[in-house]
This record gives sequence, C-alpha cells and structure tokens, in this order.
Amino acid sequence: MKRLLILCLVLLASNFLSAQANLLNALFPEEVGVKTAAQVAADNDHPLPYEYIDDRDILWSKVVWEYIDLNEKMNLPYYYPIDTVNISNKRRSLYDTLMKGIKKSEIVDVYDDSYFQDRLTLNDIRQRLTRRDTTDVGFDKLNAGETLTKEDIDVRTITSADIEGFKIKGVWYFDKRQGELKYRLLGLAPVAPDVNFIDSDDAQDNLVELFWVWFPDARETLYQMKVFNPKNAAHPLSYDLIINARRFSASIYKEQNVYDNREISEYIKGNALYQVLESRRIKENIRNRELDMWQY
Repeated sequence: MKRLLILCLVLLASNFLSAQANLLNALFPEEVGVKTAAQVAADNDHPLPYEYIDDRDILWSKVVWEYIDLNEKMNLPYYYPIDTVNISNKRRSLYDTLMKGIKKSEIVDVYDDSYFQDRLTLNDIRQRLTRRDTTDVGFDKLNAGETLTKEDIDVRTITSADIEGFKIKGVWYFDKRQGELKYRLLGLAPVAPDVNFIDSDDAQDNLVELFWVWFPDARETLYQMKVFNPKNAAHPLSYDLIINARRFSASIYKEQNVYDNREISEYIKGNALYQVLESRRIKENIRNRELDMWQY
C-alpha cells in the first residue's frame, strides 16, 4: 500500500508539471511549456489501452446512438476554442482536433456512416466541407466572355464555429466476469448544417453528419489534445479522458432494434416531448439492467 501511494503521488506530480511545464521557472516567454529532459523521460503520454473483453463474458449488450448538443453548458469544452489566433496550439476544439488528425494521417479510419463500411478519403471530406459559388460579378464576366479570377469565386468552408453537435455510437454491455455494466464508445461524428444551405434561414433544419470516425483509431490524437479544466487550470484533461468518462450531456436518438435500427423520430412523429420521454425511457432501462442482472 505504501508503494502504491507513492506511485500515485508521483503520477499526480508529473501531471501537474506537464500541465504548466516550466511556467514558474521560465526566464523567457519562449521557455513556457518546454519540458525538461527529466520530464520528457518521466512522461508516459499514451492513452490507457482498453482491456480485452471475451465475447463469452458479455452477458447482455445493446448498441445506442446519442446526440451531444454543443449548445448545452456541460458540452462547451467540446466546442471551444473556435478562435485559434490567440490561443495555444495545444488547445483546440474537438472538431479541429479530429480534422488535424485526419489531415496528418494520424486518423485514417473515417467512414461515411455509423456502420463503418464505406471509407472516406481526405478529398471526400473536403468536398463535404466546402462550397464554391460564382459571384454575381463572376457571372457577368462569364456572360462577357472574360476569364474568372479567384475573387470571382465565393468559397464557404465549414469551421468549428459551425458545428452544432456530435453524434456518437457506443455499446452498453454487462461484463459477467467483472459483474458490472460498462460502456464502450465505437465512433463519433460532427454534426453541422449542410454546406449548401449553411447561410440560409433554414440552416438548422438541414443538419447532417459530416463524417464518422472510428473512435479507437482517434484515441492517440484525442489524448494529446488538452481540454480546459474550469475547476483546476493547472491540471487540464484530454479529450480521450473526458469522452471515455462520459463527461458530457447526451440524449439517445436511436437504439439497436429489429426495425432496421430505426430512430425514435421515425416511430414517434411530430411530438418532441414524447421523443424526449422515449429517450429517457431507453436510458433508464439500460441503467436498471445492472440491478436486474443481480436480482435474477
């Protein structure tokens, strides 16, 4: 127990130092955030690997799809910062972090939908995020037979400020070996207005999934990016940590079912209140599953 306590103290101290590396000892602004050789050697900056789960140990499971609304206060750490001019490159929004990993080929398992069958390339993603329109002046030039320039093309690209939320897919399962209900995230997708209607009045009615990322492939990238901790600025958290800990507010919009995994809105139409109640009913059934396993 004494060795375990010492190890925990060392890990906490190393996390504290890495959060504000060399802040109090820096002689110049350029030295802030630069770790010493000893700190680099002591770091073990990798996400905690998932444990192996044998299929025979899964007594019960259910796949659910949830929506994380970035307008909710609890989910704001996933939305900000949207202005990256005056902020450290170690702090980015969740969307910018995913895009950074995709552009650097650190995240390669990107798909068209939540069933992870049709893989997307970087060019495919860019086409979904960009709209090119010819301006009125450009049309006048075309009618006059003149050559268009860059100023005649209006380019609109989706940024982190346009992201309205995230859809996530995960599985709840009861591990009979551990005797507890657990959750494993499988994928997530940024949700934004369709780029073709993003500046129109009905943009909120045309929300689409931009792409789906296989979460295990993105864990290393999400672990390296730090998230602002409002309770302790000296100890920032990583996206990998807060997502795996389910530190967000989400509502279930679809569960695995016999009707081709239909969404709640497909069998409860035109009544938002009943849709919310159905979402809560599904969540309560999952939460009560652990207690039911022990009773029966």
